[in-house]
Parts: sequence; structure tokens; C-alpha cells
Amino acid sequence: MALPNIFSKEVSQQIIKRIDLLDSNSKPLWGKMDAAKMLAHCNVTYEMAFENIHPKPNFLVSLMLKTFVKKQVTSDALYPKNSRTAPAFIINSQKDFQKEKQRLLGYIQKTVDLGEDYFQGKESLSFGKLSKEEWNNMFYKHLDHHLNQFGV
Repeated sequence: MALPNIFSKEVSQQIIKRIDLLDSNSKPLWGKMDAAKMLAHCNVTYEMAFENIHPKPNFLVSLMLKTFVKKQVTSDALYPKNSRTAPAFIINSQKDFQKEKQRLLGYIQKTVDLGEDYFQGKESLSFGKLSKEEWNNMFYKHLDHHLNQFGV
């Protein structure tokens, strides 16, 4: 099953409309994150794609990620509820809902503006070079999973 193309304006606008349904008091249907932490958590994927603020995994961790995690993250198979998350994605501190929302919307727009060809063969911090389909799956299903978590 092919996932919707997050690089298209139509799909990204559908995601943005869902994000706009959230507010700082939105409650999850499962899990422990509040809405602000969820948005910050979703931003980590984009930080890893665009910012140089997360350390690159060492060789052993990188090998394990590529061998055991990459397919789950980059395939079109959806995440189950209450999936385990990587340590870099765990948000422990309080976050500002509006700030995290604006950051996420900016990252989504940047992704659309750059387009899928920019991502073809682009190096992932955790998984090495990915195809544009793998980047799409990683971006789209992560956002979709957490927006479903919050019922939007």
C-alpha cells in the first residue's frame, strides 16, 4: 500500500489542516505526551533531516538501526499504537505549543518546497541514504500516527 505523498501540496495541506485542529489542551487517545510534546516529538524527524543538532549514531548503533529499525520506519506499514521510540525522540521537558506548531508547519512547507527529488538518495542521520519513497513514508506515517493519536 503506497502512502500519500507528503511532498505534494494537496497532501501536505491535509496534514496542516489536521494540525490546525489541535490546541494546547488536546488530549491523546493513547500514550503519555501532551499536544506540545507531540509536536516537538514530530519536529525531531525534520531536525534530523535539516538541522545539525543531533549526534550521528556510532558505527555499532548505526548498523543496528539499519538492520533492525530502518524497514519499520521507512516502509509503508503503519506504526502500531504505543510503539517504542528512539531516545532522541523522547521529549521530557515542557514545550510551547505554538512554537512547536509553527516549527512543524515550517518544516512541512520546507519539505514541499524542496520537493521529492531533493530527498532522492539524501543521507538520513540514522539510516544512511534513502529513496524519496522511504523519506515520504518516514515523514508521512510519523505525522499521521501522532495526529491519529490526538484524534485529528
